[in-house]
Amino acid sequence: MSTSRMKVMSAVALTASLATGAAAHASEPPLRAAVQKAIDEAVAAGNPGVIAYVRQGGVVRQLAAGRAQPRDHWRIFSNTKSFVSTVLLQLVAERRLSLDDSVEKWLPGVVRGNGNDGRKVSVRQLLDNTSGIYDPEIGTDQGGGTPQEVIAAAMAHRPLFPPGQGWDYSNTNYLLAGMIIEKVTGHRADAEIHRRIIEPLELTETSFPLGGSALPRPFLRGYDLSHRDVTAFNPSSEWTAGAMISTASDLARFDAALFGGRLLPAAQQRELLTTVPEEDYGLGVKQVEVPCEEGDVAVWETDGGGPGYNSVSMTSPDTSRQLVLVANVFDLATDKKHDPANPPVPDARPAFFKAITAVFCP
Repeated sequence: MSTSRMKVMSAVALTASLATGAAAHASEPPLRAAVQKAIDEAVAAGNPGVIAYVRQGGVVRQLAAGRAQPRDHWRIFSNTKSFVSTVLLQLVAERRLSLDDSVEKWLPGVVRGNGNDGRKVSVRQLLDNTSGIYDPEIGTDQGGGTPQEVIAAAMAHRPLFPPGQGWDYSNTNYLLAGMIIEKVTGHRADAEIHRRIIEPLELTETSFPLGGSALPRPFLRGYDLSHRDVTAFNPSSEWTAGAMISTASDLARFDAALFGGRLLPAAQQRELLTTVPEEDYGLGVKQVEVPCEEGDVAVWETDGGGPGYNSVSMTSPDTSRQLVLVANVFDLATDKKHDPANPPVPDARPAFFKAITAVFCP
């Protein structure tokens, strides 16, 4: 379901022999040329289209390769989670709830059965994925289903671990988080995201569809590993775990505001960026280390992977540098079984790594 779980680079991929992509024009600035070459390589590896958004200071470059345009829309999948955590943290700042509130307080009887106990799971544990709630794969590849069906399927399983005593990525956590937004505000979660984030930031190319499979034009078509067109994916079961649609520039604008502290007061910003030890996962965001010749560089990241689309959005802590990358071949089931010694084809990670180091390494 809605996450690529994409690491910056595996040890094998770091040493992989990379095919040479289309040569960048010699007159292009070095950074633009490096990123363009990287996304050309991702296309050569088998992705029909790849998009890149690059910002260094006030200089923005919007690039594309293959059958893609820089302003194409695509399904951002788990990048949605950072929008959801931001709304909940804003509600915390308004003293309408606490991160330490139990799920049972807001959703009585919803997390119950087979050892699941909403009285012992906090809102914070939903957002940082330490709840232990099992994450079923209902609707993962076919679409359809409802958030309620996903949650019911989760409750049919015992927890993976006691709340707060482990970490496991769970889309179910964020479906529950969306339900809490609605219970606290009395409004639909998508309406709160629009009012609190999309409208103030003027993210005119960003939407949160509640049904249907259409994408706004222009859009990037998405494919699975068998080259089947899966663009018409019904995201209903994804909801607040990953149903949003955006563009590279809109997603970058949101992340610049979020990591720049423009959406949350200082106290809630600290909560957002407080990570689970050893997992480096905060509240809907994570910190990754980009390996550079002069030492690793810490970068904030959101990402998303689902039928047809795999993306990553990265922002430096001072927000002076940003990179958004999108490729349009992805199969979630294969990605979950990823073997570093035998990566799926096409694998955009080696090319993406080149773009990442070009942007964030000194």
